[in-house]
Amino acid sequence: MLRVLRVLLVVTCLAGLVTPAEATTTAASDPARAELRGIVENVAGATGKRYGVKDDAGHVMDTVKIIQDSTGGYLAVSHHLAGDGHFRVNLATSSDLLNWHWVRELAGSNTGPASQPTIVQASNGGFVLAWEQEQPGGGNNHLAFRYFANRTDLLAGQVSRAYDAPRRLSSCAEGTPNIYSVTLSPDIDHSTIDVGGHYWWNCDRDRQQRGTLTNFTSWSTAAQPNFDNALLYWGVNGNIGDRDNTTFRGYSFGLIEGQYTKGDFGSWRTFVYDYQTGNADRTTISTDGGSTAFANPTITNLKAPNGQPAFVITLFIPSEGAASGESGELIYYKTY
Repeated sequence: MLRVLRVLLVVTCLAGLVTPAEATTTAASDPARAELRGIVENVAGATGKRYGVKDDAGHVMDTVKIIQDSTGGYLAVSHHLAGDGHFRVNLATSSDLLNWHWVRELAGSNTGPASQPTIVQASNGGFVLAWEQEQPGGGNNHLAFRYFANRTDLLAGQVSRAYDAPRRLSSCAEGTPNIYSVTLSPDIDHSTIDVGGHYWWNCDRDRQQRGTLTNFTSWSTAAQPNFDNALLYWGVNGNIGDRDNTTFRGYSFGLIEGQYTKGDFGSWRTFVYDYQTGNADRTTISTDGGSTAFANPTITNLKAPNGQPAFVITLFIPSEGAASGESGELIYYKTY
């Protein structure tokens, strides 16, 4: 009888009727997930924050990803819509997480429209950059990767390795990358890069994928239906797209966007995903003005300007769900 009950429980979870964490009444990661959710939700009580972020050259810093700069301060990649109607990927530096100095464009003018960037520093000091690439005339969205051997090369835009991933899961579009890890054995030509992304399922809605870039020369990927199910459970009927990951209190968590209604930008919400249990928590994010829609989340565990451990979180607030003065890119950080 016990074996039958276990089978029924697995079938029920796969059917999306309950999430894995609900199937087990408690999980070891529950307290840490709840604490992290509280940090993400409390924008109004953040240690520091800025709405409608732009760099000192006037570029909006949409979908910004921030990492620690090993030489001091912070590095960020983001995209903006140029005057020709095409997206560009930019690099910026900061000493305080809120004010940003534009360094250079990294992709867009010469590659065709480039958006949704992310970046990570490898153990050897090099940097792996990924973004969603379109062909110069538009379309053919796919994941693009570039490697910079060191910080000097990154700031100069000097690429050492380049790879554009063929689409494997959708004939229409794949994109919005995050990088889970970079493993060097011992260098970038002998490496394993673990990557998350979305694919345009049936050319209709974004769904989740996870892939591996091996030796910067080959790409494999697979759909992640259990990841999708964690948001489908909450009634998300539109796109399930951008995500980012972090560790907290010894557990792995992520932030992921879900659109309740296809085509409705005001229905974007951000969820906290638990990689241990495979379920997601809805968030009720509280901004100073009361914005309601939140997309393109990123999260990074780093040291705040005062040296304390902190999370820096970024969200895009669509105008359809924005309070006065809050639309555009939001950066906020909380020490703990």
